[in-house]
Amino acid sequence: MKKSPLPTPPAFQRQLNALGLRMRLARERRKLGTELFAERLGVSRETLRRLEKGDPSIAMGTFLRALRVLGLDRDIDSLAADDELGRKLQDIELLGNRVRTKTHISDEPSSAPKNQ
Repeated sequence: MKKSPLPTPPAFQRQLNALGLRMRLARERRKLGTELFAERLGVSRETLRRLEKGDPSIAMGTFLRALRVLGLDRDIDSLAADDELGRKLQDIELLGNRVRTKTHISDEPSSAPKNQ
């Protein structure tokens, strides 16, 4: 039985449309025609057309090859590089553990003699 694809949320589709447009503009700035660009990507002109329209079914590898052909493949390294939310969540957890540990230690009676 064929699985039906999940619907693409409107915000995702807007992002894909914008990415496709940026890719098309980058291609045109380099004066690469669709036939040559598609050939360099190893895809059909129809697949290239879909990529530039923001089709969500285009494989990530195709986008990466397009970035490489355009000389923009280093841009991909900045995606998800700064995980601000993840770091905040981790800090909250670490601070929570520290507070629990300090509370736990201060609640225990000390068996060692105090230095005076």
